[in-house]
This record gives sequence, structure tokens and C-alpha cells, in this order.
Amino acid sequence: MTVPRVVIDTNCLVSALVFSRGRFAWLCEAWQSGRCVPLVSRDTVCELLRVLNYPKFELGRDEQEALLAEFLPYVETVRIETPPHGLPDVRDADDLIFLALAAIAEADALVSGDGDLYAVKTEFPIPIMTVAEFAEWLGR
Repeated sequence: MTVPRVVIDTNCLVSALVFSRGRFAWLCEAWQSGRCVPLVSRDTVCELLRVLNYPKFELGRDEQEALLAEFLPYVETVRIETPPHGLPDVRDADDLIFLALAAIAEADALVSGDGDLYAVKTEFPIPIMTVAEFAEWLGR
């Protein structure tokens, strides 16, 4: 079986990275052990950097860099020249970066805890899964 290439939205990534003992912590182990390959684009990495700077996380520059070092060496970077046509309409336009990345990269799945993304799962050709669904799928 080939290693699944997946888009993981920012809220799931941050939960896995920042809350290392939380219920999403296994995600870090999954990409670090090669059980999946996270896909990123310039826009999704910029979004991750922006969120890691939120005051509520109280992360200094060194802590942010340490978290990024647990993620970025394991990713596949996808260049997106122009967003693809025919993406589903989502309520939050900020979510389009994840749909575009999944479509352009022909990802095996998009992992998200975002209700707006989950709401369009029947309109999108790539499976959109919760973290729990992804864990089950990856375990098969």
C-alpha cells in the first residue's frame, strides 16, 4: 500500500503540535513514522505560522520553531499557481486553501475538524474526514 498523502487543516495540526498529550497527538507520530505524508502549500504554511502566533498559545519564537521542526521536515510541498475551478462553495472563504491544496495535489484525504469543510464533503471528490475517521481509515 502506498503511503497516503493528506491535507491536514490548521486546527488539527495545531492541536497535534501544541497539545502533545491531547487526543490528536497521535497525528505527529503518524507523519513522523511515515504512515502518512502531510501536504502543504505556501498558503497553508502561512496560515499555520499565523495561528502559532496567536497570543492564547503563548508561544515564543523558539517554541514555534521547535513545533515547526516536528512538522515541516515530513511534509510534501505543493505549488499552487492558480486555484482550481469547481471547488465547492464554503461558508468560510479561508477554508478554500485546504480544498485547493487537496484538489491540486490529488490528496488521498483532507483531515479537518471544521464544520464548514465537513459540510461540503459530498460535493468534493476527495474524502473529507474528521481526525477520528482518519485514524480509523489509516488503521485499515
